[in-house]
Amino acid sequence: MELIDGYKQTEVGVIPDDWDVCELQDAVEFLDSQRRPIKSSERAKMKGEYPYYGASGIVDFVNSYIFDEELILLGEDGENILSRTLPLAFKVSGKIWVNNHAHVLRPNTNFDIKYLTEFLESRDYTLLNSGTAQPKLNKQACSGLKIARPSKKEQSTIAKALSDADALISQLEKLIIKKRLIKQGAMQKLLDPFDENEKLKNGWVEKRLGDTAVLKARIGWQGLTTAEYKTSGDYCLITGTEFKDGFIDWDKCFFVEYERYKQDRNIQVKQFDVLVTKDGTIGKVAFIRDVPKLATLNSGVFVIRPIDDAFDPEFFFYVLKSNIFSEFLAQLSAGSTINHLYQKDFVHFKYYVPSDNQVQKELAKIFSDMDKDIDHLTIKLSKIKQLKQGMMQSLLTGKIRLVEKQRSKP
Repeated sequence: MELIDGYKQTEVGVIPDDWDVCELQDAVEFLDSQRRPIKSSERAKMKGEYPYYGASGIVDFVNSYIFDEELILLGEDGENILSRTLPLAFKVSGKIWVNNHAHVLRPNTNFDIKYLTEFLESRDYTLLNSGTAQPKLNKQACSGLKIARPSKKEQSTIAKALSDADALISQLEKLIIKKRLIKQGAMQKLLDPFDENEKLKNGWVEKRLGDTAVLKARIGWQGLTTAEYKTSGDYCLITGTEFKDGFIDWDKCFFVEYERYKQDRNIQVKQFDVLVTKDGTIGKVAFIRDVPKLATLNSGVFVIRPIDDAFDPEFFFYVLKSNIFSEFLAQLSAGSTINHLYQKDFVHFKYYVPSDNQVQKELAKIFSDMDKDIDHLTIKLSKIKQLKQGMMQSLLTGKIRLVEKQRSKP
């Protein structure tokens, strides 16, 4: 590959020719000898105000601390080294306790701590994994990690740009949490069928699922196995793993052959179906607002359809998303390790609805509008996170420069 003028090939890839490369051991002081784990039984006696950190963030709060400064924590072990579903490197400050699952790094004066944190977070640690069954980044492997080093001024400029993106991400995350709490409160209030005197509100009625709905699922003798799951095709298969925030993530669905799809018309998914998982993680709920692809169900999912307009399906979906259904499941599992929702039990689920279906629709629309607002913010958050990833790739490699190139003296 031909290099662009002003860039050079290094151990960390192509970087500007006025940057240099050093090893992590030359960029930081390892403070691992000062970290100490606390047994779970002991943490219960040490509840307090100071964050107790592990490999991927705060594990608990305790009443003592061992560090009180700005530092970088780099996860030492755990599946997150490979999956990276949570930050692996993160900046901490103030009074904290750190267990022995994260390296504790104090950057030297040649590094901006935020820049170095972002650079460490951007690295691929797969080849440094020294674990077997349990992924691990030992100190020896981490010490030799190569670090791209621009001038301190450029580091700070890069860090400021990435911090601005982080601030926007944090702001959106807090707004989404707030919106979800507002929705939760609205559902708790608007779905409560009883007044302040614990009497049934006027216009509300009690119903039993077995009397008001048809429940269907793939029956065992059909013998559908995971060996038949395909990664492409025309007929989607919905299992419990595609349930996401009350809806189906169609992009994650497997596929089956037409013969399996047509085998049972009762479980061919239709618009306005309500789905409930009955195996594994029981009680997950999804509402089918539309059917972008022809789909059927595996044996771990119920489909629920009202009999003679006994309820509005979308309203019933929100009933199942409320504490009314979670309390029903809790009663079923009391004193047992229930991992299956049986139809013989589910049909006895009692719930309350306004007798007027139009009122049900209006309440469902309130919750649906809240969901759409949250979905809009969640999509926006995802796009900003992708934008930040692009910024990291460009700024941490010098592909985009935010300061004028440092010219060497003649």
